[in-house]
Amino acid sequence: MTNFLKHKMRGKSAGEIAGIIIFGTIFIVGLAILFGFIIMWLWNWLMPEIFGLPMLSYWQAVGVFVLFKILLGSMGDCSSSSKSNDSKCKDDSKGKFSKWKHYDKFWEEEGDIAYKKYLERLNNDTNTTEE
Repeated sequence: MTNFLKHKMRGKSAGEIAGIIIFGTIFIVGLAILFGFIIMWLWNWLMPEIFGLPMLSYWQAVGVFVLFKILLGSMGDCSSSSKSNDSKCKDDSKGKFSKWKHYDKFWEEEGDIAYKKYLERLNNDTNTTEE
């Protein structure tokens, strides 16, 4: 288990964790069902009237959604398959949480002192820029 998950799940019982997983699964399935109905409703409302296309059933609408996801990708920053962009995305995604594994230890050893020093630096920088 990653340190990020350990931090988020600290103090939770096995029953609470199982509940979170079950609720998450139900939520994702519900969202997928909702997307299918929204796509079907929008298609059947617009496409037959505008372009003369046939109406879709629910499963055809889900198929259209899956087809577009396959053809267009995730449409995120890291969807490109180019070498330079791919390595950048891997570095960004790893960097988001990998540094947090040291957070608890840092805070125990230096947290409050380092924070007070930081505030002093901010106050000194503010005072020097105002003069």
